[in-house]
Amino acid sequence: MDPRTRPPELPIGHGRRLTRGRTARSADALTLLTPRQRREVEAPWRALQQAHEWSDSAPVVVLDRCWLRLSVLSLGSLATQLPPDTSGEAPELARYREHRAAGLEGWQAQQLCWEEFGAEACHEAQSRFWLAQEGGNRGWTLERYLGLRADYRRRWHEQRPRPVPLLVLAREGRAQADGPEHQLLWLCPGADEPERPMRHTCA
Repeated sequence: MDPRTRPPELPIGHGRRLTRGRTARSADALTLLTPRQRREVEAPWRALQQAHEWSDSAPVVVLDRCWLRLSVLSLGSLATQLPPDTSGEAPELARYREHRAAGLEGWQAQQLCWEEFGAEACHEAQSRFWLAQEGGNRGWTLERYLGLRADYRRRWHEQRPRPVPLLVLAREGRAQADGPEHQLLWLCPGADEPERPMRHTCA
């Protein structure tokens, strides 16, 4: 294919490098919450400590600082309430990345994708991906959502007390791709009470 006539390449990655969300000490994460919100979080956190098996009913705390609104969702409903951006996971783009990882040039990888999926489907997948990048997905991709799930399950089995995830939504105002991302913290609200003889953290 003549390089002067071929269209732009399909995206290789998922845009800018994503931050995974820092893991903070419980006491640090709790400073983001009002006293009332801390009380709201403590009940589902204590229920998490008493659970006998891992399930999708595990709580996830979502904080919208713009509206000072706190929501406690189940892990199973998180993707419905806060849908992750799946545009980068389109099969056309995934296959393109596979071809590039195998050492093919961009135009060769794209040609193979066209043969497998059709040029129109590849263009649509590419368009959806770039629209999501321009609109800003706040770093909330399918990859990051699945990472939260895996990390949560690991922590549930390995850590005592068990931490609960706090997803702090990025402030509104900058919707472009270089805007702020949603921040993931882990906290143990009842474990940092001053009257307890031992002070625990969930870092």
